[in-house]
Amino acid sequence: MLNFSFQNTTQILFGEGQIAALKKQIPSDAKVLVTYGGGSIKSNGVYDQVAAALSDHTWFEFSGIEPNPTYDTLIKSLDIIKENDVDFILAVGGGSVVDGSKFIAAAALFEGEDPWDIVSKQARIKKALPLACVLTLPATGSESNVGAVVTRDGNKLAFHNPLVRPIFAVLDPAVTLSLSDRQISNGVVDAFVHTMEQYLTYSVNGKVQDRFAEGLLLTLIEDGPKALVSETSQDLEVRGNIMWAATMALNGLIGAGVPQDWSTHMIGHELTGTHNIDHARTLSIVLPAVMKVCRDAKREKLLQYAERIWNITDGDEESRINRAIESTEQFFEMMQVPTRLSHVDLGEADIDLLIEKLTQHGMVKLGEHGAITPEVSREILVTAL
Repeated sequence: MLNFSFQNTTQILFGEGQIAALKKQIPSDAKVLVTYGGGSIKSNGVYDQVAAALSDHTWFEFSGIEPNPTYDTLIKSLDIIKENDVDFILAVGGGSVVDGSKFIAAAALFEGEDPWDIVSKQARIKKALPLACVLTLPATGSESNVGAVVTRDGNKLAFHNPLVRPIFAVLDPAVTLSLSDRQISNGVVDAFVHTMEQYLTYSVNGKVQDRFAEGLLLTLIEDGPKALVSETSQDLEVRGNIMWAATMALNGLIGAGVPQDWSTHMIGHELTGTHNIDHARTLSIVLPAVMKVCRDAKREKLLQYAERIWNITDGDEESRINRAIESTEQFFEMMQVPTRLSHVDLGEADIDLLIEKLTQHGMVKLGEHGAITPEVSREILVTAL
């Protein structure tokens, strides 16, 4: 196992009715900016619950944060913050709203000239507004980690800083019952691939991390499809397991002390930035291709994955690996997401621009070994056709 330092300070308030806890969790004298997306929280009752919990607080709102939040939208919030001396941010929504709110929290107190430098140049963040969230779509794990992704002019870029880790996060599985099948599918797949990015690398004898990761994968495989089947789609236990698995997949725990990959995400970001494809759907397209192209470097873990996740123990190594990859693709198909570029109407002619974008963004040594060059990324994309 590699040396590591692990700390996660986000308080998790899990279960039905926990939105009411906002009343006591947020300081009574705080001036709160509630951030959210397109307004679904008003139709599913979450907005009313938040408003009731904040009835004794001074609060304002900023809406319109889109999936894959854009800089041009987020930057508009700074006027509200300055005009009203806002000193606390409450993000109400899925990972995109939380990601966007992290940028807002940092940008509001940024000492540089251009807040975009936080993302484009990884400019130092010296302070940020305190942030908390009410999670409505389990997927990204952003509710308890230090990372965020922001898009500008087709460039989807990430930044990380402990100052934007949420102070607390409310996870009420009941609020996920109104999600569409597409949102559910995207969330489960996103959490699954987050886990795989930290698991499917090479062994450093991190037994605890491996077993935790395998537990998350098995939970998502077992309960993910149930959330799409009418008989079990409204089961709060199913929703709760998915919600907690998504949080645990990217709160730092399973990645502590083990090598990590993230090539699937980096390539996927270019598909989202260039073609506006749902983030999770880029992952379901790219991951199987990464598994195929990088099978030699990942051989030991692929065989472990085949045995422990899919119970594949017979046959030679090549056949076991092939069947594990096929099982992964079949799971994605069960979750109603694409597994080929052709499924989203992209072909070989679209690959050049994606490689150009990867190179432009410095993504030229991806993977746990830094061995995925633009040439290997091209091979991965060709394999994904």
